[in-house]
Amino acid sequence: MSFWFNIDRWWRSHGNLRTLYLLLLGQMVSFVLAMGSFTSSLVSSLGVDAPLTQSSFNYLALALVYGSILLCRRQKLQISWYWYLLLGLVDVQGNYLVNKAYQYSSITSVTLLDCWTVAWVIALTWFFLRTRYSLWQLLGAAICVLGLGLVLLSDAGVGGGGGSRPILGDFLVIAGTIFFALSNVGEELCVKKKDRVEVVAMLGVYGFLVSAVELSIVELKTLEATVWSRG
Repeated sequence: MSFWFNIDRWWRSHGNLRTLYLLLLGQMVSFVLAMGSFTSSLVSSLGVDAPLTQSSFNYLALALVYGSILLCRRQKLQISWYWYLLLGLVDVQGNYLVNKAYQYSSITSVTLLDCWTVAWVIALTWFFLRTRYSLWQLLGAAICVLGLGLVLLSDAGVGGGGGSRPILGDFLVIAGTIFFALSNVGEELCVKKKDRVEVVAMLGVYGFLVSAVELSIVELKTLEATVWSRG
């Protein structure tokens, strides 16, 4: 009887429920990211080279949803617009490089190497935000980096990587993760000090604007030449 009583008390504990809630949210985010990776890989396999177009829809969705909430509040921006422009510019470059990598490397390699973001974030927060990590956290990050190194070796030919030019794709992903790390650290800094809804809304707005400008320069001819349907 006491066994079930302890389980019930554990389940009703606020801290444990919050932890389970956060774990559930994390799994939902992971699922959405996995679906995004699958979609990008599928689009690439169909011969469509439009990485900026793919990410622009994400920014548009953020701008419409969170921008509507921000407009309903009728409040002034708490952070100057040019910081949001810089944040959007950095984030767009990261998405462009990672989505571009699907043209050359396999979905498995791209998804795994995308975890390089964690290593860059640790380095950036350590030097610029003075965040300190425990030995176990650093050890875990080191093991992850070691595993990512094995992915690079595999794509170099040791284990036979997928894709037409896997090494090029891998380095595009790693370059993209640097931009992602810069964007993530900037977002964390803004969210902790200011309003979360404003940060996400402005990231969507300026991310979409930057994507639209770059798309018109880089991908317009590709989109015009793409056959969207066959009747």
